[in-house]
Amino acid sequence: MKHLISFADLTQHEVIELLEMAEGLKEKRARGKLTDLLKNRSLAMLFEKSSTRTRVSFEVSMADLGGQSIFLSFKDLQLGRGETIADTAVVLSRYVHGIAARVNKHSTILEIAEHSSVPVINALSDVEHPCQILSDLLTIKEYKSDFNGLKYVWVGDGNNVCNSAILGCAIVGMKMVVACPPGYEPDERIVKSAKELGGDITIINDPFEAAKDADILYTDVWVSMGDEDEMEKRLNDLKDYQINSDLVSIAKSDVIVMHCMPAHRGQEIAAEVMDGPHSVVYDQAENRLHAQKALLLKLMG
Repeated sequence: MKHLISFADLTQHEVIELLEMAEGLKEKRARGKLTDLLKNRSLAMLFEKSSTRTRVSFEVSMADLGGQSIFLSFKDLQLGRGETIADTAVVLSRYVHGIAARVNKHSTILEIAEHSSVPVINALSDVEHPCQILSDLLTIKEYKSDFNGLKYVWVGDGNNVCNSAILGCAIVGMKMVVACPPGYEPDERIVKSAKELGGDITIINDPFEAAKDADILYTDVWVSMGDEDEMEKRLNDLKDYQINSDLVSIAKSDVIVMHCMPAHRGQEIAAEVMDGPHSVVYDQAENRLHAQKALLLKLMG
């Protein structure tokens, strides 16, 4: 594995290896034991989209591992004055040991990877968000111990996070059900790829049918970055796809509720669920740090 552009770039063995490494790094950090395994290594963080968790977790990851990160907004680079993606990727590769890119279009991350001689990490595109799913799997492993036999239910918009979740579930062996309104289905190519990997993927319209016996209930915002012009339509189309107490009651008694954040209480998730006993959203957010540290070590160590 040279780059992480799609979650499908990982094998099951690599996923388990990364999760075990992340668990070890998390335990060491809790005891105040940091390492310098990436000493004298630099990560360029090439961000076209704003961020909280992704930016902070990558910056702290590099600091904890003894390296450094350089935050580069597209508008602050010569990209904003017409320099090509290819030229930028080639030059950055001469300076740094890895590139994490958060971009509007998936074609941009593909072009960066094509011209980069150092590892490239997809820190979010309009097609996938593999780093989020790696940390989600770490969270599920902490709460459920094993992936076998688990039912993972996605409720709402079949967006980029959903696409990576579909691949992640296929790779680790979880059954996945996506409940979404017509027109909000996940990427057909992603679903096909997941099924070719042996994934058990079902897409339906009824969230209550989907939530029966769920081990994991997952949702994301209804209006993602770039979809603001469709806000009114999206809020109307997705209004029946909220994770609330009624939906949680259909799932297993020990169901965990997940959200990759930022969250809008009262839209895709009810406040009493987001802040209730089934919610693991803050553990998810923390685990971005530990999972990404493992990934950085795998690619740059």
